[in-house]
Amino acid sequence: MNTILIKNGKIVNENKVFEADIYIKNGKIELIADNIDKIADKVIIAEGKFIIPGIIDDQVHFREPGQEYKADIASESLAALYGGVTSFMDMPNNNPPILTQEVLENKFDIAKNKSIINYSFYMGTSNDNLDEIMRTDIENVCGVKIFMGSSTGNLLVDDEKTLENIFSKSPALIATHCEDETTIVNNNKYYFENFGDDISTEYHPKIRSEKACYLSSSFAVNLAQKHNTRLHVLHLTTAKEMSLFRNDIPLEQKRITAEVCVHHLYFDESYYAALGNKIKCNPAIKSKNDKDMLWKALLENKLDVIATDHAPHTIEEKNLRYKEAPSGLPLVQHSLNLMLEFYQKDMISMEKIVEKMCHNPAIAFKIKDRGYIREGYWADIAILDPNKTWKITQDNILYKCKWSPLEGHSFKGKIETVLVNGKISLEKGVFTNIKAGKRLSFRS
Repeated sequence: MNTILIKNGKIVNENKVFEADIYIKNGKIELIADNIDKIADKVIIAEGKFIIPGIIDDQVHFREPGQEYKADIASESLAALYGGVTSFMDMPNNNPPILTQEVLENKFDIAKNKSIINYSFYMGTSNDNLDEIMRTDIENVCGVKIFMGSSTGNLLVDDEKTLENIFSKSPALIATHCEDETTIVNNNKYYFENFGDDISTEYHPKIRSEKACYLSSSFAVNLAQKHNTRLHVLHLTTAKEMSLFRNDIPLEQKRITAEVCVHHLYFDESYYAALGNKIKCNPAIKSKNDKDMLWKALLENKLDVIATDHAPHTIEEKNLRYKEAPSGLPLVQHSLNLMLEFYQKDMISMEKIVEKMCHNPAIAFKIKDRGYIREGYWADIAILDPNKTWKITQDNILYKCKWSPLEGHSFKGKIETVLVNGKISLEKGVFTNIKAGKRLSFRS
């Protein structure tokens, strides 16, 4: 199908909701207009449906290579597709960790054969791989990831001289996980010594505290300001950190941008009693006041991007004691549904959801020809029924780990059809077996 015509839908794009038709040819949007009457190989009637750009998730952990028993690029990109996500950027904490250009390109080769949707991967950083970082191709790699807090293996960068070098010399956008390691180590020691090895997950936001977050994120912001670094701070969680970010200039002019994840907008510490390790993540889900202040900052444009930090583990791992259970939760299939619930509650508009999940990731990362419904852009498009109700059950969870902290929850609004590069990969809720994903490219 070289040509597709989408008719009569409500397009949500660039802060407007309007009815129009979309004509797609050879993978790209050729025409957006009222009542297009061109002949097409395929016609999709979208009456009563929202048509949005495909979601761009700038932070996921699809676990391949090295931990395919938890997840892999094929399984998680399929789950993402069902959630309306058409592009993802995956983190470097793999086995082996992504610390050389050769290992990075090997990962791209895997995705070329397996990813259903569009993809890019971060180059990892350590205390001793600056030469490899400097070789990063900024037109073909989304960015450089720094774990400025607890991580695994050699991916924790805690040497101040190394950080100065990376921030002053990196050719690419730097994305940071910000938690102060010394604070966390001290908090761990205090709580386990005073309350024993069997402490509840409810202590998690006390161990991975506001102080740990703010010390690290403020340090990163100060470094970026000092060196005029292009910095993107990932998964912010505290009210205090919101003072670090600006909303007085357009996103295109920002050198420092900020991200919030859907679970930090949805959950707060009151959920630990019921969900325990299922919502254990780093940085931790914190207080209701923190959540409320994240919402305020999001709507005021201090927080620029909504993502997931999708991080699946097996349910057996999550059922371990708090001390042993890994951090992270699977979210990429359901992130839009969480935001649609907020839309249904009049907490956020559809236009703002599209801005934060589609437009702004494209702007912040300078992604070429994606993130918008525009003539000349790749036809990455999701069509959703805002009135269809459904429930998350184990049968419709597509993550390889086969669980979700949202299991049993009912939502209003469901993705029906998804186009990736102008190919229909999901049609009326059914995967078409078309793997249309391409490597993302970026403006320098």
